[in-house]
Amino acid sequence: MEENYAVCDEVLGDIRISDEVVANIAVIAANEVDGVAHVIGESKPNELKNFVGIKNYSKELRVEVYDRIVSVDMAIAVKYGFSLPTVGKAVQERVRSSIENMTGLEVSDVNVRIACVDLK
Repeated sequence: MEENYAVCDEVLGDIRISDEVVANIAVIAANEVDGVAHVIGESKPNELKNFVGIKNYSKELRVEVYDRIVSVDMAIAVKYGFSLPTVGKAVQERVRSSIENMTGLEVSDVNVRIACVDLK
């Protein structure tokens, strides 16, 4: 499987940011939003990947980086009792802000699909 990277040209050389790193940022940011039960498609990493901070995600989470522009598609479970549109909008804003602040890349869109309501 070929790795995709965003390349930031710097004076001393290139800085490459893996799509998987951007996906990790998106998941962490979404999970920080009040009302989000979890991001759909998160899988438990094996011990080695857990040690280095790499997680595998299903097709429910898709991050594409092209020419320093990021597009995110994700599905979430929302806790029962929370406003679905409010949580969805908060996830969009948090994910965009986190990716842009941490990577310097521009986020064109964050598409959030509310896949279920968590009754726990």
